[in-house]
Amino acid sequence: MVEQVQLKTLPRPQPLDALLGLVEYEGSAGHAFFAHVVPQRCAEYPRNLADAIHFMCSLHGRHPGVVDHAAWRARDGEARNALEALANWFDTERALLTRLVVAVGPLPSTPAQMQSESIVIAQRHALEMLAKSERPGCASGATIALALDWSQVRPLIDQVADRLLVAAPANPLPANAVARLGDTVRSDAEVRAAQFGAQQLLAQHRGLWDLLESRAVARAATL
Repeated sequence: MVEQVQLKTLPRPQPLDALLGLVEYEGSAGHAFFAHVVPQRCAEYPRNLADAIHFMCSLHGRHPGVVDHAAWRARDGEARNALEALANWFDTERALLTRLVVAVGPLPSTPAQMQSESIVIAQRHALEMLAKSERPGCASGATIALALDWSQVRPLIDQVADRLLVAAPANPLPANAVARLGDTVRSDAEVRAAQFGAQQLLAQHRGLWDLLESRAVARAATL
């Protein structure tokens, strides 16, 4: 009995710390295509970048997105305020993606284009379901994971902007809003839901990089 009491009184890791760990190990920066193939200035570099921008815009360039849906459905006032701040931040990112898609030109010709588009549509639907989840904590976890993973993705977006001579406004992640949102995840059930939401969003991002890698391989095979 004494041992059980001691275990219960041990400090529990903060929800945000757990989500930071998830992004560190399961985020975009750890994907082989993102980490190695995309940044390399090889012959396929321009087409890889164009492909990435087009598909990232397909996934996150539409309004409303993950953060907007989560903000509209938030019942907790503190969570809603934090989500609205993050929604305002992501509006700027969305606008930049849209400008880059226009500047980068047509989507690179790639075999099985219809299948690729179907995959991204399914991913977009999956993200929308996460953001609309009635399970307390799920949408917050997905939003936090998106914000943290986007900090890994933004340098790639800046590469494209530099290449196309498009002004990319400085738009640092509002860390205070992320922290405030993490603080609203309180109960054990909410923590589990937040971790689920974060894991699922990161899985969709990894799926996107898997898709982009397979498209790069398909293009290389046609040369």
